[in-house]
Amino acid sequence: MSQYTMNWNYPTAVKVGVGRIRELAAACRQLGMSKPLLVTDPGLAALPMLTEIQTMLQQDGLPAGLFSEVKGNPTGENVSAGVAAFKQGGYDGVIALGGGSALDAAKAIALMVGQDRPLWDFEDVGDNYLRVNVAAMAPVVAVPTTAGTGSEVGRASVITDSEQHVKKIIFHARMLPAIVILDPQLTLGLPAKITAATGMDALSHSLEAYCSPYFHPMAEGIALEGMRLVKEYLPRAVADGQDVEARLQMLVSSSMGATAFQRGLGAMHALAHPLGALYDAHHGLLNAVLMPYVLVANREVIEERMERMARYLNLPTAGFAGVLEWVLELRQSLGIPHTLAEIGIDESRLEKVGEMAAVDPSAGSNPIAFSAAQYSVIAARAVRGEL
Repeated sequence: MSQYTMNWNYPTAVKVGVGRIRELAAACRQLGMSKPLLVTDPGLAALPMLTEIQTMLQQDGLPAGLFSEVKGNPTGENVSAGVAAFKQGGYDGVIALGGGSALDAAKAIALMVGQDRPLWDFEDVGDNYLRVNVAAMAPVVAVPTTAGTGSEVGRASVITDSEQHVKKIIFHARMLPAIVILDPQLTLGLPAKITAATGMDALSHSLEAYCSPYFHPMAEGIALEGMRLVKEYLPRAVADGQDVEARLQMLVSSSMGATAFQRGLGAMHALAHPLGALYDAHHGLLNAVLMPYVLVANREVIEERMERMARYLNLPTAGFAGVLEWVLELRQSLGIPHTLAEIGIDESRLEKVGEMAAVDPSAGSNPIAFSAAQYSVIAARAVRGEL
């Protein structure tokens, strides 16, 4: 019965709906903030939306500073610069606004403003989380503007160690933002390609959580419904970026995926992390490209799960074949490349990728414990397009 011994934690206060961004100042005050630092990325910082949010906060009597030095794959240097900005400005909380990169950086900044150890001391290894000075962490309100990572309901940040060229997962349960605002209006301007890649990232979270061998029936149920929402609404969101209902349902699906993956991820993420670190490729796009190759590699142990998934999603073909068929058709309809080669990844560093994937934290919950050599083979097939 030992496989049934697990620790479960479930998410946070989430405000869902059109126009809920107007409640941002009240949410900050609820967490005791009087001078928040708004953390975002350079692209969002240049958009009218950002100015509008800052103006709204100012009018609500809550002046907010701005930090936007965040890369697409945020680095330890980005976090350090954010911590310096937080301390220099005398801020007392963080508003995390943007896609997964901005949210991850913001959560890491809120963690690090109260620590006297280096960031990498809090990597998700063993009981490193016990080193955190919890009382000195800054509170966080998270406002996602993409529907993919679900970082707004996550307890970790993926940060690139530039010196070692490796992505590391920084973890503490209190990194989970205390309040989340899911307002679909903030996602209406997202280009179709980014909508597709981030939406496939949400699917990868639910799909890998669903395939995880760990005991967590709540996560399993949430993963199934999260995938159904992707099936129903991602094609709509990509076809018409102004479809508010589709945008809202994808935001919800994204949060559900990250909630579900408390059950664990798998080989898609174990490979996407080193590929992202070594090639600086988009995380969601990597998961989307890798998805069918990993499903095929895991096939022998996930057949029964795929039967249930195909029934729940009402797919035209039953079982594993039906799921694979749906994934391939969905990717093609959204303009997702079929191979890693199409996004500039060759086979020259795949041995290194395999070695990194085998020790990635996500590998631990893949249905099969692949070796470094097996991970290299999966990556090579994804480069060549061999299913």
